[in-house]
Amino acid sequence: MGYEDIILARLEEALSVKEKMLRSESLKDGINRSVEIILKSYREEKGRLFLAGNGGSAADAQHLACELVGRFYLDRKSLSAEALTVNSSSLTAISNDFGYEKLFARALEGKGKKGDVFMGLSTSGSSLNIVNALKQAREMGMHTIGLTGEKTGLMDEWCDIVIKIPESDTPRIQEGHILAGHIICEIVEREMFPHA
Repeated sequence: MGYEDIILARLEEALSVKEKMLRSESLKDGINRSVEIILKSYREEKGRLFLAGNGGSAADAQHLACELVGRFYLDRKSLSAEALTVNSSSLTAISNDFGYEKLFARALEGKGKKGDVFMGLSTSGSSLNIVNALKQAREMGMHTIGLTGEKTGLMDEWCDIVIKIPESDTPRIQEGHILAGHIICEIVEREMFPHA
């Protein structure tokens, strides 16, 4: 009895993805540029960070938002970050009245403003509600960041920055999103609160 083969295979796959991330200059550049955009928004534009995704990516969006609103490593003031998936009444009303593909675009229309940042998470890179939110954000003068997998997706053309996890397997992509997101949160926190 035992599941050692599956356990070892998944751990090896996860390690392989992290090694590919470590070697990816475009991924590291995307993380660096994302930090710069978020810092510019917070410091110069009194902006907010909005995040959204579907399923596991919705949970990841909420996870990353809470790292900035609460704390990551430092005891400091709260930073403005919001996952667009947390109001069930809005989610169901917008989906019912406008269609699921307009879910996050409609929320951004009401909450966002020029200078804010929208970060969309989609392992496929082609989730229509994320693509439409990116389009809406662009129209409003918001900065746009996409977290996705290695394949080219519909959202690529609507992002100022695309962070592509060099992998095609959904669970491994999501694990990469959390790692990239944690790095972004850590640097943003340290830069915003250098004396905390």
